[in-house]
Amino acid sequence: MRYIIPAEDVDQVELLGPADINLTTLARFYRSYVVYRDGLLRLSGPRSEKKELEEIFSRLISRCRRGERITPELVEAEVKRLRAERRAQLEPTEEIENEIKSPAPPPEVGIIHTPRKTILPKGENQRRYLEEIARNDIVFAIGPAGTGKTYLAVAAAVSALISGRCSRLILTRPAVEAGESLGYLPGTFKEKIDPYLRPLYDALFDMVPLERTQRLIEQEVIEVAPLAFMRGRTLSDAYIILDEAQNTTSTQMKMFLTRLGWNSKAIVTGDITQIDLSHQYTSGLVEAEKLLIGIPGISIVYFDKGDVVRPPLVSRIIHAYESRDEKRNNQNQEKKSEPTG
Repeated sequence: MRYIIPAEDVDQVELLGPADINLTTLARFYRSYVVYRDGLLRLSGPRSEKKELEEIFSRLISRCRRGERITPELVEAEVKRLRAERRAQLEPTEEIENEIKSPAPPPEVGIIHTPRKTILPKGENQRRYLEEIARNDIVFAIGPAGTGKTYLAVAAAVSALISGRCSRLILTRPAVEAGESLGYLPGTFKEKIDPYLRPLYDALFDMVPLERTQRLIEQEVIEVAPLAFMRGRTLSDAYIILDEAQNTTSTQMKMFLTRLGWNSKAIVTGDITQIDLSHQYTSGLVEAEKLLIGIPGISIVYFDKGDVVRPPLVSRIIHAYESRDEKRNNQNQEKKSEPTG
């Protein structure tokens, strides 16, 4: 069910905490989703949680009005205090005791809840993709444009961040394509790299309200940066997404994969038919696909033109280019087999 709790006269950051960390704390105890907008807390979740969450927010809002600082520790203490009061008022049954002691279960695999929408997989490969993300530390998604590789990766990462299963979300992609250098482009460094990162921003804005996304980026809870910025770092308690990975070199791919720290997941997406590297470089994605297959904790999911979820015209365009490439390959094979001399 959905319901609203007024919170017009309290500061949003004071109530929800930096990067909404107080909501992240609540997500450990409740399955409901909470969004703050225009002075209102909008909640969606099980009917059984409504009364308890209304009381929790009533207490937190009262503390805010008194000028108290709302911390994750205080939020957790209020939840435990309220549940202790419930135990004192009711004769505890085994069912109630289990509810009190157990945190909310993780989201059902295959259904992703984000602040702006609920996302369902379209097709068997997308469903398997989400399952592999849940099971493995590193997942490669290889296939043509429009199959949902990047979008679902960002959705899974946003869901993990909102529910408290990670504390950071890092989105990256190679900043230089087709052998070009950023130096010749006009503008500041940010203005130069933003066009390369725009698809990642678009996916974020589709799932998280613009103001909240900008605040999380300012607080470095969400980081969108070129791949070169990953060098020398260890990324723990994070979801890390590498997009357009076909345009990484072998060295860049190794550097990225070895950034993984404790309680982190890496999702690597790319289309090996769209490699823009100069011929002197081997695609890091192509090499990793061969080297890492079969390693526990690493999964490779393949998509094809049948998984494209864009308009049918896009599938027909992909098919036309694949047919051209197949024809060229056959012609090259015939030329190699012709006798010489």
